Amino acid sequence: MPRRTATMLASTLMLIALLCAGVFLPVPYAEMSPGPTVNTLGEHDGEPVLQIAGHKTYPTDGHLNMTTVRVTSADYRMNLVEAVYGWLAHDYKIVPHDTLYPDGKTEEQSTQENAEEFSQSQESAKVAALKELDVPVQSWVIVSTVVKNTPAQGRLHAGDVIKAVDGTAVKQPSDVAKLVTRHKPGEDVVFTIVPAKEQAAAEKARKPATATKDVTIRTAQSTDSGTKRAIVGISAGTDHTFPFSIDIKLADVGGPSAGLMFALGIYDKLTPGSLTGGKFVAGTGTIDDRGKVGPIGGVEMKTVGARERGAQYFLTPADNCAAAAKDTPAGLTLVKVNTIGDALGALADIRSGKTADLPKCTAKG
Repeated sequence: MPRRTATMLASTLMLIALLCAGVFLPVPYAEMSPGPTVNTLGEHDGEPVLQIAGHKTYPTDGHLNMTTVRVTSADYRMNLVEAVYGWLAHDYKIVPHDTLYPDGKTEEQSTQENAEEFSQSQESAKVAALKELDVPVQSWVIVSTVVKNTPAQGRLHAGDVIKAVDGTAVKQPSDVAKLVTRHKPGEDVVFTIVPAKEQAAAEKARKPATATKDVTIRTAQSTDSGTKRAIVGISAGTDHTFPFSIDIKLADVGGPSAGLMFALGIYDKLTPGSLTGGKFVAGTGTIDDRGKVGPIGGVEMKTVGARERGAQYFLTPADNCAAAAKDTPAGLTLVKVNTIGDALGALADIRSGKTADLPKCTAKG
C-alpha cells in the first residue's frame, strides 16, 4: 500500500475513532437555551394568563412578556460533541451539571422545587402589585413544606399557620429558623399554630382564625456537613388573603423568575390606560412582597428568546445587568430595575417616548 494512501487511511480511522469517542464519551455538563416567552397580558392555551374577579379591570395592549430558559434534564448525560457544539453556538450556554442540579438533585426534586418557587413567586407578585396600588393585603407565616423522615413529619402540615415559636411571635418566615436554631439538637421546641384546615375554614367564612394549639417537637441535628444546628424539618413561607380573586393560569413553568412580569401584568389590568403604550416589553426577575426585584439565572438566554419574539425593551434585574450587557441582541434595549417602582417608571418613559431617560444596563452593571 502506498505511503500516502496508508497515511490517509490512518488519519480517517483516527478521525472516526475521535468522533465515536466524542459521541459516546459523557461529560459533566448541561445545556441552557432560550425557552418560550408568554405575554402576561394575553392568553396561553386558550385562556387569559391573568384572571381577576371581584374588582374592576381595564383593557390592556402591548406586551409584558415573561421569559424562560430551557435546560437539559437531570438524568441527561451530554456527550463531548454536544458540549463542543454548545460552546461554539451563540444561542446556547454550556454549564457544569452541578450548577443546575447540585448535590445529586434528581429531576423529580428539581421539578418540585421549581413548582414551589413558581407558586411563591405568584403570591409575591400579587402582593407587590396590590401594595403598589395601596390595596391592603393580609399576610401570615405558614409551613410551606415538611421534609420526610424529620421530627416535624406528622406533627406539622403544609398550610399550618405559625403564630409563635417558644412563645415568641413570628412575623416573617426567617423568624422560624432563627428561633429553632436557638436550641441544641435534641431539645424541645414549641410551635403555636392554627391548623391548615381551620385556617382554610376561616378564610372561606371570611373571618380571622382564632383557634390555636401548641405542638411540641424534639429537634434533630442538621445533616448538612460541618454544621450541628437544630432543625425540625420544615420550610416556612408566607400566605396571604386578598380582597378579591387573582389567578395566574400558566402551567409547565417553574422557578421564581417571572415574579416581576406577573406583578406588572396585574398592575396594568387593575389601572386605566396602558403601561406599555402598545410597545413590546419583556423582562425577568424575582419579586418579594415589598416589590424588590432580585436576580435570576440564564439572563443571556432570556434576552435572546425575548428578541426572537419581537421584544424591543427588556426589564433586567440590576444584579443581572453586567452579564446581560455583554452580549445584547441587536434591537433590544436593556432597562435596569431594582424595584417594581423602577419598572413602572421605566414603562412610563417607554410609552411617552422618553427612551433617553431610561436607566440602561451597561457592562459595569
